[in-house]
Amino acid sequence: MPIPEPSVPRRNPAGRRAASGFRRAAFALALLAILVCGAGLTLRTAAGHAAGHPVETVCGLLALGTAGAAGFRGRHRLRRAFRATAAYGRTGPRPSPLVDAAPPVDYAALDAAEFEEAIARLCERDGCTDVRVVGGAGDLGADVLATAPDGRRIVVQCKRYGPDHKVGSQDLQRFGGTCFTIHAAQVAAVVTTSDFTGPALEYAARSGILCLDERALAGWDAGSAPPPWRCAGAPAEPLP
Repeated sequence: MPIPEPSVPRRNPAGRRAASGFRRAAFALALLAILVCGAGLTLRTAAGHAAGHPVETVCGLLALGTAGAAGFRGRHRLRRAFRATAAYGRTGPRPSPLVDAAPPVDYAALDAAEFEEAIARLCERDGCTDVRVVGGAGDLGADVLATAPDGRRIVVQCKRYGPDHKVGSQDLQRFGGTCFTIHAAQVAAVVTTSDFTGPALEYAARSGILCLDERALAGWDAGSAPPPWRCAGAPAEPLP
């Protein structure tokens, strides 16, 4: 006949919580008693000293009260700091958008060379490689060359025009005559700080050239609009 194993009494979680609460209450009462006794002894000593030195006694009591108030405030500051540290440990750092967000670039305030450099930096920021600024005499219509993240060759012409100077159809025709045949563009784009005329947009649509005006450029810079190689109308795959 098997011998039954002795049963082990299970601990009651409610009992443990009650015992823990009782210990905390007893500790609080003991601490309160110590504080009351200390305060009484201090007041008794001060009363005996006040007869001969009333001014010093009053100053001492004021200093004691000030120190007590400062300690009370310091305790609450310490508690808040501890809670903040605990919250940081749970959630991790939270970046501030005011610190992390880069201010928008005023492209209209740049000169032609600075504008080309700024467009090249946008291409690099969004994952392009082999980014080069080639604008200048003899550029044959290409200001920025790059390789898109999917491997396509990007050719960009930059037009840093004022608000009253729109990019016309002749500008697009000159670019269209070289971007594909000379530079082997798989994504061809014209980026301007101004706008495009109607005939220029019509020519671009027929030729497969992407047009980014001032608003589209601002969206690309802010990240609220896609880069040219991801715009509608751009070839989805590299050309053979």
